[in-house]
Parts: sequence; C-alpha cells; structure tokens
Amino acid sequence: MSKKYPRDLIGYGSKSKKINWPNNARIAVQIVLNYEEGAENCVLHGDKYSETFLSEIIGAQAIKGRHINMESLYEYGSRSGFWRLHKLFQEKKIPITIFGVAMALERNLEVCKAIKDADYEVASHGWRWIDYQNISKPEEKKHMKLAIKTIKKIFGKRPLGWYTGRCSPNTRDLVFEDGGFLYDSDSYSDDLPYWEIRNKKKQLIIPYTLDNNDMRFATNQGFNTGEHFFNYLKDSFDALYEEGKTNPKMMSVGLHCRLIGKPGRIQSLKKFLDYIQKHRNVWICKRIDIAKHWIKNYSNI
Repeated sequence: MSKKYPRDLIGYGSKSKKINWPNNARIAVQIVLNYEEGAENCVLHGDKYSETFLSEIIGAQAIKGRHINMESLYEYGSRSGFWRLHKLFQEKKIPITIFGVAMALERNLEVCKAIKDADYEVASHGWRWIDYQNISKPEEKKHMKLAIKTIKKIFGKRPLGWYTGRCSPNTRDLVFEDGGFLYDSDSYSDDLPYWEIRNKKKQLIIPYTLDNNDMRFATNQGFNTGEHFFNYLKDSFDALYEEGKTNPKMMSVGLHCRLIGKPGRIQSLKKFLDYIQKHRNVWICKRIDIAKHWIKNYSNI
C-alpha cells in the first residue's frame, strides 16, 4: 500500500483535541449565506446551457438556450430572499459570513452596500457559480484572481476566506499558491478546523456543511418542510452542545437566498436562531472570527 496516499482519513482521531472557544463557549455556531444569483449557468453569461442545480425544479434538465423559469427562480434570491434574510439577521443581531460569488455581487450593488453596512464577512465563493471539476487549472486560476480583484474593488479589501463549492482537484493547490487566504472551506471532513501542510506551507481549513444546509430543500431525499429543517438543525446543535461540555466543536449552517428566503421556510430559521440564543455559552460568530482564533491559539496542532 502506498505511503503517499493523499487523503487524511484519521484527522484528530481518538485523541480529540481539547480546544477552548472565547468566553468558554461550548459550541461555535457559524451562519453562512451563499450569494450566487446572477453568476449561475446561463447563456447570457456565455454558457452553452442553463443552470440545473439548487432550485425549486428538482432534477431540472439543462436547456441549450434561456431557461426563463430557472432564471426567475434565481432572481427571487437577489430580489426578495436576501432582503428577508438580512432583516432577520439584523433583528436578531446575528453576525454572518457571506459566501459571495463575485460576478453575482457585481450585478447587485444595493445588496453589496447592505452587506458592507451590516459588517458581514465576505468570503470568496469564486468568480462564477459553476462546476469547476473539468475546468483547466489556468482557467480556474484566472477566475480566482478575478474573484479576489472584484471583491476587493467592491468592499475595499480582499477576501480572507475561500469556498468554491463545486471545486476541482486543483482548487486547494490554487489556494496554497495564492497564499492570501486565512482559511479554505472546501471540505466537509470534521467538526473542527484543521491545518493542511504542503511543502512546509500551512493552510487553515474550516470545514463547511452539506447536511446543516437549506440546499436539501432542493435535492432528492431532502427537507420537505421548514419543520424538517428546524428539527435537523436543532438535533445537530443539541448533540454538539452536549459534546461541548468536554470537547467544544463547531457547527456550520449553510443558507441560500433563493431557498431559505422563501416565506414558507424562513420561519424554521427564525425558530432555530431563537432556540440557540436561549442557550448559554454559545459563540455565534463569523468564519473569519474562528480563523483568527484558531491561528492565534492553535497554530501547532
């Protein structure tokens, strides 16, 4: 068996690292709002086919031409969903991280102003909301640089976090090569951040989530009602909060403007926020806060 197997199947293992969050919190809860609307597959963006992923049309077929229904489902997120969610986060005083697709942000400067005024973190979600699996490394690198440049132009500073989502085998290499990201979230492999080391260079990885995620409203065997979503988030929180008596962990929650931003779903998110805010020793934070805390206190694990 090769000794150079590139995957890490062990992680912290049985020697689960005892860590401490600020103010001795038992759990760090981090809310991500993905902003993708206006950067998805669309012939208006130079693509051959329409988008098929994460909409109310489960199992949508790619159309060689404009898919007006798909376009309008995405438009709901930027026109209505974002503002409903923004109002909720402001009312509850919830700090969040935006996974912002640069092309999408560039198309809606009113949303960008709201993000900036609210002091949400903006991590880069790439230049386009497309699948990078089969895109060449030079082209993906070009897109990464364009995403960084665009976000810096809009918000006055470069993004310090990266998450492609539909990434390629080259994405992590490009993050290392860029050298300017405090963290990368293209991973789902742990309940704690961890370091990846390549050629004596370290990169902090803050895993994301595809289960505590409203995307399951738009996938097979997913959430059918807001109650399903609330119960799943509650169970995840309860399990990690209990573990946090001795081993504090992190809980990510992934959201999309066009999905959880619908009236029939947002109540489940509101219920969840109310639920966790009733608990003591809960650190609700941005992803960049976790990164800075980890870099300061756990740079050697």
